[in-house]
Amino acid sequence: MSLTGQSFIGFSRGAGSETCGSAINPATGEALTPNTIAATDAEVQQALELAASAFQVYREKSGAEKAAFLRAIADNIEAVVDTIAERGPQETGLPEARMRGESGRTMGQLRMFAALVEEGSWVDARIENAQPDRQPLPKVDLRSMLRPLGPVAVFAASNFPLAFSVAGGDTASALAAGCPVVVKAHSSHPGLSEIVAEAVVKAAQDTGMPEGVFSMVFGGGRTVGQALVKAPQIKAVGFTGSLAGGRALMDIAAQREEPIPVYAEMSAINPVVVLNSALGESSEALAEAAYGSLTMGVGQFCTNPGLFFIPAVESDAFAHKLAELTAAGATGTMLNEGICQAYRDGIAALQGQSAVDQLALVPSEATGQGGPAVFRTTAAEFLKNEALTNEVFGPATLLVTYHSEAELLELCRSIEGQLTASVHGSAEDFEGAGEMIQILEQKAGRLIFNGFPTGVEVCHSMVHGGPFPSTSDGRSTSVGSMAIFRFARAVSYQSFPQAALPAELRDDNTLDIFRMVDGVQGKH
Repeated sequence: MSLTGQSFIGFSRGAGSETCGSAINPATGEALTPNTIAATDAEVQQALELAASAFQVYREKSGAEKAAFLRAIADNIEAVVDTIAERGPQETGLPEARMRGESGRTMGQLRMFAALVEEGSWVDARIENAQPDRQPLPKVDLRSMLRPLGPVAVFAASNFPLAFSVAGGDTASALAAGCPVVVKAHSSHPGLSEIVAEAVVKAAQDTGMPEGVFSMVFGGGRTVGQALVKAPQIKAVGFTGSLAGGRALMDIAAQREEPIPVYAEMSAINPVVVLNSALGESSEALAEAAYGSLTMGVGQFCTNPGLFFIPAVESDAFAHKLAELTAAGATGTMLNEGICQAYRDGIAALQGQSAVDQLALVPSEATGQGGPAVFRTTAAEFLKNEALTNEVFGPATLLVTYHSEAELLELCRSIEGQLTASVHGSAEDFEGAGEMIQILEQKAGRLIFNGFPTGVEVCHSMVHGGPFPSTSDGRSTSVGSMAIFRFARAVSYQSFPQAALPAELRDDNTLDIFRMVDGVQGKH
C-alpha cells in the first residue's frame, strides 16, 4: 500500500492538512515519509458519532459474525506481513524477526478471541426459573449474561507496535465483546499503524460490519487523546504506557459527568526473588538466564526484570557473572529518542545514589542507543530509599542483597503492585515459603517459579495485570481471553418473554453453550 499519513474515520480517510510530525528512524534520527496528518476536531467527532451508531448494530451481531470479522482482520494482517517487516524496523529499531514474530502474536490473539466468541459460553449465561408456588413468596424468572459496554478508546503502545497497538489485545478483546473501537495511533510508528488499520477496515467492509465499528486517528500532543476520553460516546479506555500518561487518563475519566473505566497498564519492575538453593553451582547459569531476560528487546518489555532480591552470603558469583556478561554486552537501538533519554536519566539517577554500587554499564552517547547496566545495594538501603523502587525502562537492573528470611519478607512487603514476581529456588524451599508466596500473590498478577517474566504466553489462563501502579485495575488482564471481561457488563432480565430474550438465555439453548441453570452448570 501507499502510505498517506491520514486517519481512518470509519470507512473513509481523513482529509486534514495539519501535520503532527513524522516517524523518526531511532537508529539514525532520519525523518521518514510521509508526514502524519492530525485528525481534525470534526473528524474526531465524526469517528465518535460513527462508533456510537455502529454500537447499536454491532452489539447485536452473533458470536459467529464477530468471529468472522476477527479472523478476517488476522488474515488481512497475514497478507501484509512482508510490508510490516519492511516498515517496522525503520520506525521502531526492532529487527525484522521481531516484526514477524509480533505479527504472529497479533494474529493469534485475534483468532483466539474469534474462537472464544464463536463458542459463546464466555457470556456467563445464568438462568433462575420462576417458582410461582414458592412460600412464603413466589420466585420470579431471572436471567443474566454479559453484554458489551459501548465504544472503547484504545491508546496504542510504543514498545509493542503490533500486539499492543492498532489491532492488538485491547482492540481484539473490545471487538470480541461487541464494542466498536476508536484507536489513538502512537506517534512513533504511524506507518505500521496505517498498514494495520487498513487491514482492519477492509475486514469490517468484507464481513458486513457497520461503518464506525473501527476508526484510527492520528494526533500530536494530548489534544486528540483527551478528546477521546472526555467524549460521552466512549464508555471505556484501554491504555499501555507510562504511569504519568495512564494516571492522567484515569483522572480525566474520573472527572467526566459519567465516569468511565480506564484499563491502563503502566509501571512495573517485576522483582525476582533468589533463594539460597538457586545459587552455588547454579549461580553462573542463573546469571546467564537473567542477562538474557534483562536485555531481550533492549529491555523494553513491561515484564523486564528490573529488580533482584538475592542472599548476601551467596550473591558474589551470581553478581560477578551478571556483571561480566553486562560489561561484554552491546548497546541496542531503543524505540524512540524519548524512551532512550528517559533510560539515560534513570541510569544517572542510580549513579547518583551514594549507597548504590555500579557493577557494570555499557555506556553510549550514540543516537537512540541504550546499553545494559547492573547496580547493587543492600536491603537496608532499599527499604529506606523510595527512589530505588522507580522503574528504569530499559536493560538495567538493581541487585538487592538480603541477610535473613525476615529481611526478605520485609523487602517483598515493601514493593508496589507489579505485573510479575518470580522466585528461584528448590521445590523444598516452596514448602516453607508460604508467607512469602502469600505476600507476592498480593503484589503481582503473575507468579513465576524458576523462570523469568519476559515472554508472555497468549492463552486463556494468562494474567497480564496487577495491583496499582502496574495497572489501574488489578482485577483485570490485558492479555489472554479474560481480557474480554473489561469491556462487558452484566445485565439481568426479569420475567421476560422468550422471544424478547437474547438467544443465550432462551430455554432451547440453540447456541449449545454452557450455562448455569438453577445453580447447575452445563449445556442445558
